[in-house]
Amino acid sequence: MDAFSAAQPLRSHKVKSLTGTVRVPGDKSMSHRALILGTLARGTTRISGLLEGEDVLATAEAMRQYGAMITRRDDGIWTVDGVGVGALLEPSDVIDCGNAGTGVRLIMGMAAAYPFSSTFTGDGSLRKRPMKRVLDPLEEMGAQVIARDGGLLPLTLRGNDVPLPITYTVPMPSAQVKSAVLLAALSTEGTTTVIEPIPTRDHSERMIAGFGGDLTVEAGEDGSRIITVKGGKPLTGQDVTIPADPSSAAFPIVAALIAPDANVVVQNVMLNPTRTGLITTLQEMGADLTLTNRRTEGGEELADITAKSSQLNGTTVPADRAPSMIDEYPVLAMAAAFAEGQTRMPGLHELRVKESDRLAAVVDGLTANGVETESGEDWLTVTGNPGAVPGGGTVITHLDHRIAMAFLVMGFASRNPVTVDDGRVIATSFPAFEGLMTDLGGRFTRLSNHG
Repeated sequence: MDAFSAAQPLRSHKVKSLTGTVRVPGDKSMSHRALILGTLARGTTRISGLLEGEDVLATAEAMRQYGAMITRRDDGIWTVDGVGVGALLEPSDVIDCGNAGTGVRLIMGMAAAYPFSSTFTGDGSLRKRPMKRVLDPLEEMGAQVIARDGGLLPLTLRGNDVPLPITYTVPMPSAQVKSAVLLAALSTEGTTTVIEPIPTRDHSERMIAGFGGDLTVEAGEDGSRIITVKGGKPLTGQDVTIPADPSSAAFPIVAALIAPDANVVVQNVMLNPTRTGLITTLQEMGADLTLTNRRTEGGEELADITAKSSQLNGTTVPADRAPSMIDEYPVLAMAAAFAEGQTRMPGLHELRVKESDRLAAVVDGLTANGVETESGEDWLTVTGNPGAVPGGGTVITHLDHRIAMAFLVMGFASRNPVTVDDGRVIATSFPAFEGLMTDLGGRFTRLSNHG
């Protein structure tokens, strides 16, 4: 998706109530990883619950270029017939990752251990996102990169004939950087170690081990995580069940908390401890959230989450919680707009380099809708106005799906409708968002791109 020439503005309106039981799409992070590891594995990997959004479909197409046979069965199960570690094919065309920042960074890690060239590009948003922090460790492993300043796409990466195992300390909390190195390590003879001073989501570690990778995790004396991979070991195709994405579940959950007369159940939400920061924060704000049917499937804890209309209070979110909820800050800001008092959110530097500068986009969107904010380079304070958020503004999404969905959630509870400049971007991660929220009682109007 590129440019705004065919933009499709979408407007949300105040609702009378939100009620019902829903399932949100499968987790995006796990969906990318399942396709990539299925490609590196021998045999057949069967994936249920795969997120069928544009980001993940771009990764599936990329894996086909590297030699995997990938199909979707009529029952919704995706099958990946992998090529095995050390046996990737050189892609015959440019790898177009669309808007998928996770996808392109993980795929670059996978490809960096192979002695051929891969050229990567993406949409206008992705071509602005920095890749250098992922490319730095891959270059230490011997990969060669031809790119614009800052490692911007489009770029070409060629792996070394003999990739080098390294010990790498991740300089900032980033599951993508960590995972890129771990994926490269799978096809690199010897032992590669990644030291993570601040733990981030651990889906790569869990899934690599599940596919039979030789991976160990130890705790450092300073609280760090030390992840070691011995490369060259064959992986074996697996049956993978993708649970509901907690980042997507955040939208109906927050909508229920701020809308009147709401009682919404979101089923099968993943509760990986590296992903539950938003739930913890909302509970601290006084949210009426109930977790039931807790269980473990495929190594991940799941639960059904019931959210009801709540009187929220402002809070201060600890900066060290950011890695466990980095994608949820835009929708948390919507909850903060309806909370009593101020909500302070420090440690948000990572929001500057997401699909958009999310911190700036949230501030601009809140301001356009009459919400008082203060912000700095890596922090945001929102002053809430329970029951009296003006709304009525138009939000520039900057081709960012989470900005679009967050502000549409605001419109369900604000005095006046909220408009986002392009609803198309939602298909990146949550194609069924509009229909799902409509089924709960949400109200939308599609507009012409002239407003």
